[in-house]
Amino acid sequence: MSEDLRRDKRLVRQSFERAAPGYDGAAVLQREVCQRMLERLQYIKHGPRTLLDVGSGTGFGSRGLLKRYPGAALVALDLAPAMLKVARAATPWWRRGPPLGRAGRESLVCGDLDRLPLKASGVDMVWSNLALQWSADLRGALAEMHRVLAPGGLLMFSTFGPDTLKELRQSFAGRDGHRHVNRFTDMHDIGDMLLDAGFATPVMDMEYITMTYGDLHSLLRELKAIGAHSVVSGRRAGLMGRSQWRAMEQAYEQFRRDGRLPATFEVVYGHAWVNRKDPQGGRVIPLRLQRG
Repeated sequence: MSEDLRRDKRLVRQSFERAAPGYDGAAVLQREVCQRMLERLQYIKHGPRTLLDVGSGTGFGSRGLLKRYPGAALVALDLAPAMLKVARAATPWWRRGPPLGRAGRESLVCGDLDRLPLKASGVDMVWSNLALQWSADLRGALAEMHRVLAPGGLLMFSTFGPDTLKELRQSFAGRDGHRHVNRFTDMHDIGDMLLDAGFATPVMDMEYITMTYGDLHSLLRELKAIGAHSVVSGRRAGLMGRSQWRAMEQAYEQFRRDGRLPATFEVVYGHAWVNRKDPQGGRVIPLRLQRG
């Protein structure tokens, strides 16, 4: 894997552990993308009995899924125990139950999306909102999702594409030789990985969402509040010098429009299916890529 894409999973966990108490107050983009994903479900014909929310965080997506599929049981999985603690506090007691238990029940599981602690072919739908970008092995994570899905199961996800935080990346470029901004996988490469993992009929599309801020410190505070600061290999261990930091801030000012500083997020959406058993042993896997 490219060093630009390699994640330090220990740092990922620590970041979200620290962010958990105030996460819901800062995760505006995450909630918006989740709502857009939930709206897409009305166009997909699927009636899952068991759901897996990978990277469930504080449970916003899990609650939306159970509202959409009230007859399903759900497993909410996250790497950070503190996130699951917040989610549990928001879960009514009558919804707390064993994995794959009674309809409408939700179980919280601390686990890594790169090594899912579930049996093969055990769930009907895997859902993941803005979590795959934290994988240390995206190809392996997609293979794991394929493994736990039953035949006819659906994977639906969102993640960030390579243009995410391009203004910040450009402003940091050449300052000190270190990586300060996470890099993300291209939509077309993710489509290829889905096929390699064995998924059928993957559909990919993307859109740009631009957030604006009064100053650079507000953007950086928000990224820290949602646990989204740099976790790439090769990042700087200490602080930048004052002159380097001032030069970076001045470089970012070139993007200011109408008194606001923009931060671009390239949001990639995808869904794909696990084929039902084919008695002839063959399958056709068309790939449709869209740009929004």
